[in-house]
Amino acid sequence: MELSWGLLLLTAAMGAFALFWNDTLAARDIANAVARETCASTGAALLGGTVAFRSLRIARGDDGRPALERTYLFDYSYDGVEVRQGFIVVRARRVDSVGLQ
Repeated sequence: MELSWGLLLLTAAMGAFALFWNDTLAARDIANAVARETCASTGAALLGGTVAFRSLRIARGDDGRPALERTYLFDYSYDGVEVRQGFIVVRARRVDSVGLQ
């Protein structure tokens, strides 16, 4: 059986997409865990129970190489009335920063 260039490129693209998808799910899991920990440590309630994807960009990692940087937003409240928004930046499966309003 002979592989055509089209089939080879399609297989490579599907593999790259699968790796990207897996990395995205891992980054979201990390962001969810950090949002829960941050809210618990500050006495706030995490509203909605999850983070929302905000942006994706290419940035330099700690080693200077390009890495994907994802920003996630989450809503939280101290009193159940006033809703505030926080953010988490995950770069290369590591938390880069967390911010609260």
